[in-house]
Amino acid sequence: MVQLNQTEPTTTAPVMPAIARPDQILDIAARQFRLRGYAAVSMRDIATEAGMRTPSLYYHFAAKDDLVIAVMDRGIVVVREAVLAALDTITSDADHATRLATAMRAHLHALHGLSDYTSANVRIFGQLPEDLRRANLPERRAYQTIWSGLLAPTCKADPAALPQRVAFVIGALNATLEWVDPARLGLEALADHVVGILLGGLLTEAEQLTGAEQLTGAEQLTGAEQLTGAEQLTGAEQLTEAEQLTGAEQLTGAEQ
Repeated sequence: MVQLNQTEPTTTAPVMPAIARPDQILDIAARQFRLRGYAAVSMRDIATEAGMRTPSLYYHFAAKDDLVIAVMDRGIVVVREAVLAALDTITSDADHATRLATAMRAHLHALHGLSDYTSANVRIFGQLPEDLRRANLPERRAYQTIWSGLLAPTCKADPAALPQRVAFVIGALNATLEWVDPARLGLEALADHVVGILLGGLLTEAEQLTGAEQLTGAEQLTGAEQLTGAEQLTGAEQLTEAEQLTGAEQLTGAEQ
């Protein structure tokens, strides 16, 4: 009698999703924070998308706050490195208008085109508890230091205004996340538009053309500021914006 060779039935192990690495977990967290905000995202949400059980996620990150801090810090680092790399491409004797325009463009490209980290940082910073905001401050201050150096030439007449000017410029660049769709406008068109507006407010017409002159205190003032009581113009001085609109009279200090 011939005996047939019998083989064990083969079974195929179920295919399990690959467990994400820590950097992949951060990518997932950054995307979810950007889209849904800080409070709406749970560790379970991140673990599910990463293909792991929630307890396994805690092996890599002890708490949601640790994930948040890592995402927030990387969001600043990405932009800072992009700006520094862009500044390294221009000559050391470039005028400050060129340096400002280069930094602004690099910031916008990093913010809109590089990663979820940058936009997550901007969008959820105000949602975070105070202790998490403080944890992100060292990275923010390191980035602000770069802009302080870039903007200092525009504040020679009023150095005390520098911190406010730094906050204004960074805030204006970051705010484009809320009102611009780069897919429709295009990053280059966005950069042209925003840089043109900001430089127009920071630099005089002569500086935009030559890049050589420093702003005087009067040139930094808006039309409204030039009308304050402390700066009453004589007939020999140039008209303020408001006087040009009202027309013909050049007022002396006494008449004002």
